[in-house]
Order: sequence, then structure tokens, then C-alpha cells
Amino acid sequence: MTDKRIVLAFGTRPEATKMAPVYAALAAQPGLTPLILSTGQQREMLDGALNVFGLTPDRDLNVMTARQTLADLTARIVPQAGRVLREMEADLVLVHGDTSTSFCVALSAFYEGIPVGHVEAGLRSGDLREPFPEEANRRLTGVLSTLDFSPTSGSRANLLREGKPEAGIFVTGQTAVDAVREVAGRVPLRPEWQARVDAAQPLVTVTMHRRENQPMMREMAQALANVAHAHPDHHFIYPVHLSPAVQEAVRPVLEGVPNFELTAPLDYSDMAPLMAASVLLATDSGGLQEEGAALGVPVAVLRNVTERPEGVEAGVLKLAGNDPAQLESVLNELLDSPETLKAMREARNPYGDGQAAGRIARAIAWHFGLVDRPDDWT
Repeated sequence: MTDKRIVLAFGTRPEATKMAPVYAALAAQPGLTPLILSTGQQREMLDGALNVFGLTPDRDLNVMTARQTLADLTARIVPQAGRVLREMEADLVLVHGDTSTSFCVALSAFYEGIPVGHVEAGLRSGDLREPFPEEANRRLTGVLSTLDFSPTSGSRANLLREGKPEAGIFVTGQTAVDAVREVAGRVPLRPEWQARVDAAQPLVTVTMHRRENQPMMREMAQALANVAHAHPDHHFIYPVHLSPAVQEAVRPVLEGVPNFELTAPLDYSDMAPLMAASVLLATDSGGLQEEGAALGVPVAVLRNVTERPEGVEAGVLKLAGNDPAQLESVLNELLDSPETLKAMREARNPYGDGQAAGRIARAIAWHFGLVDRPDDWT
């Protein structure tokens, strides 16, 4: 019997890091052949992530352009992806999470009559504008998917409330846990950062790039500068997103702060050990919330809502909002309270045990009749 061809479609660094364990698990599953379709939505950052895991796309749409709009990106991906999926003879298309690539490729697959599997399915913030456009992307992708791989029972419940068939939903854990633990466990921290850790200088990792934060990003950057000035014994490291809007907002504010190090976007081989060595992550990213929890690192979420409420409930995440005064207050409170940070470090990780990718591969094998459905799948 010919192997089923499973196309993993992604275009951004976070998608690549979270799908890399799935690729490996599919390659190890008899009867399945994984292939990679890259859209190139984030060219530079994507390529670095692929190198960390030794992955090479089988096809690359190379859609990225300078200052691309969401409408332009959609108009480039949808027709190209449909044509390439036909050429790749895909039996199933796997997309991840909430990017424009995920929705557009899922739509292309739907038009071509190819079933879609959605990794990291069922996350919901409840507000279409926060995060934008990610909340819409993941909801729209969920309408088109046949198989839904939910990281938690809460995300599964969201899908059931929306009327998704129970038989197609699998609670797998979060593949980000698989990826970050593997890379942080084998790659050392950069020597210059390790020297600061050895000198008992606490590291704080910062990321901030969300579209809904961009209107007030300069003011948020000033709040971060104030926090750094209030904690001169800490070293803040901010890999700045390549988006011109982000660069223009944060660099003029933060470049002169002595204990604030601005870097180019980091390869995952640098980012994973940096997160593991930090005393706090301050981020508006979605994936870093789960990665911090997986590594036992407290996370301050620079957003008003999160589609990952399990971390807030468990105590490893704290919403800081995007109001500059509020986020400054929250960050100061956390850094001034070793007891609070200790409690957050010791909180239960609600996002899985690092075996999510294997569960996804077995569920896909079951879908094609290659294995029985285990009793413990829900």
C-alpha cells in the first residue's frame, strides 16, 4: 500500500518550531510520508528555525514582500498553495495555529477537496480584535478542518461548543513543549549571557510585536525602559521583530538604556536556552506563554486577553495588559517579589508532557485506518 502523503504547511518561525516535532513523528509512523510546504511568510526568521531542526521544505511559495499587507498576503498564498498541493498529491494537509499561512492554506486545501488537520486547534481569546488577525485566523481554520489536535481539554471544549464533531478532536498536549524542551536540553546558552548568569545577574527576556499593540508600542517600550532603570541589576534582552513598525517604535526608546540589550531576531537554538535561563519572560507572543510554562519560567503577558487561560489559572502566566502604566506596575511587582516568581516557577505546566507530536502522528494513522484508536484518546 502506498504511504499517505501528509503535507505540513507553514510560513513563520513559531509554526516551524512547533511543527518540527510533528514532522519527525510522522516520519517514524509506518504508512505516512511527511512533506513540507513553506509559504515563506517570514523569510529570514523561518529559515533559521528550519536549520535548527535540520528541515528543508519540499516546496516554497516565497510569498514575503516588504511591508506586506494581510490582504496582499492572502491573495498570493491561496492560489499558489492550491496549485502546489495538487502537484504534491497531498492526502492530508496539516496547518498550525493562527497565522495567515494557516488559514490561507486551509482554505486552499478545502477548495481542492483535501482534508485539513489543525495542530493547536481550539484556542480562543473571545475577541476577534485581540490578537489581530490571529483570533480570526484560528476560528476560520477551525471551520475548515477535519481533524483537530487540541493542546488542552479547555481548547477541546471550545471546539465542542462550536459544534465540531467529537470523533475528530484529539487532546494531544502542545507541540511547543516537545520542541522547547528538546532544544533547550541540547543547546548551551550564549557565552556572553552565561557569563551574566554566572555573575548572578538575572536575565529578563522580552518580545513584543503584536499588531494590536503597535499603536501604543512606543509608550509600551518606554514602560519597559522604566522597569529596566528601576532594576539596574537585571539584564534585559529583547530580540526585536523585523517588522519596520516594531523597529521604528522600540529602537529609539530602548537603544540608550544601559541594561537593555536589543538584538536581531534569534534563531531558536539561541532563544530556547535564553528563555530557560531567564527569571522572567515579558511577551505578547502566544507560543512563548506555553514555552515559558514548559520550562518553568514565569511569564508576564503583554496583552489584555489570552487564548491560553490554562497558564493564568495554573499561576505560571500573569496578564500585564498593554496599558503602559499597568504593564510597568505589573513587571515591577514581579521583579520586586522573589516569592511571587518562585511560586510561578513551581506552578504546574498545563500544556502537556512533551509527547504531543507522537499522539498527532498516531491520530493521523488512525484516520487512514493504519492503527486502532487507543482507548485513552479523547
